[in-house]
Amino acid sequence: MALALRCLRPLPSLLLRSSFAVTRGLPRGCPAPLLEGCRQCVQQMLLSRQLATKKAKGKGQSQAKVNISAALVEDIINLEETSEDMQAVIEALKEDFSRNLNVRTSPGALDHIIVVTKDGKFPLNQLGQISQKSPQLLIVNMTNFPESTAAAAKAIRESGMNLNPEVDGTVIRVPVPKVTREHRESLANLAKQSTNKSKEALRKVRSKSITQIKKFKSKVSEDTIRLLEKQIQQMADEAATEMDKLLAAKTKELLG
Repeated sequence: MALALRCLRPLPSLLLRSSFAVTRGLPRGCPAPLLEGCRQCVQQMLLSRQLATKKAKGKGQSQAKVNISAALVEDIINLEETSEDMQAVIEALKEDFSRNLNVRTSPGALDHIIVVTKDGKFPLNQLGQISQKSPQLLIVNMTNFPESTAAAAKAIRESGMNLNPEVDGTVIRVPVPKVTREHRESLANLAKQSTNKSKEALRKVRSKSITQIKKFKSKVSEDTIRLLEKQIQQMADEAATEMDKLLAAKTKELLG
């Protein structure tokens, strides 16, 4: 019995040390211990450890890769939504390249030219019937909205597609220009302009997200804010790189 009692005496101190090992990673002044489920402190602890791991792995490298679990920061920002917004900008650029920047002009290329009328802005294909009479001529029939004929012709002329429409009553004739080197270079320049506009839209998404996380400066650690900013910047950089690849491919296609 005496031997058993001597063996049990160290247990309280061992349990105390074990409890300290579990909770010492929490921030000072934590309102509730880990075992009671302080979610905010658990998130901060895990993110701090993640940051330390990334720093260690990135030591001696130009930039460490960051990949935060969206679940850890869902109370601060929706990273999946940020990613979707950035992807939407990329998809819009792809759509612009596909519809508006082709060496060969087709009826579909005119569909989404925006026409400004007294009643608002409308895609050309909602106001007129677009058809191809020959490889060198497109026809836009404005019979349903004759009052918008002049506005439609202006929109086509200012579309940046190197088109010079001719109005004949409620019919707009659109001669298709020959594919010259100058025309190809003009389209390639438009592709670059579109890419720059898309990158500006991408920067707005990034800025909006960073503004969102900065609202939590008083609630989370500086390391958490810094890690999130780095993650968002990394996402934006990857999106911009994808845009550059799209531009390079489109330029090669246009210039031949």
